[in-house]
Formats: sequence, structure tokens, C-alpha cells
Amino acid sequence: MRSAIAPKIGDKVLILRPAYVAGRVGKVFAKEVLSGDYPSERWLIRVDSEDIVVSLNSKEFEVVNDDFEIS
Repeated sequence: MRSAIAPKIGDKVLILRPAYVAGRVGKVFAKEVLSGDYPSERWLIRVDSEDIVVSLNSKEFEVVNDDFEIS
């Protein structure tokens, strides 16, 4: 179940990997920028249930609808 939606800042996402945050929901916080202002292919995701931000590539999460709930 991969989302065909390209991520953008503010999107709600389901984290697929890495294991320590897999299954949690977060929000796209920003596109990662490397030193020297070089753009990265990674996204910064703020994890809702934790006080952390993780750097993930687009294969490690999927964009979900606002009505998405984990049961």
C-alpha cells in the first residue's frame, strides 16, 4: 500500500521504517537541506506520539488522509 501522493509540508504520514518509529503517524515538517544549502532527497517528519523529528526518504513513509486512524 504505497501512496501515489507526492509529500508536501504539512501532510499527515504513516511511518513504515525504521522499526523504532514504524506504525506511528507524523507530519511532514520540511524538506531536508544539507550543509551548503544542498537539497536532499529526504524529508523531516515530526512524530506525533514522540518528541522527535526523523529524517526519512519517501519509501519510508506514506501520505495518508486526515481521517486515517491506527487501530
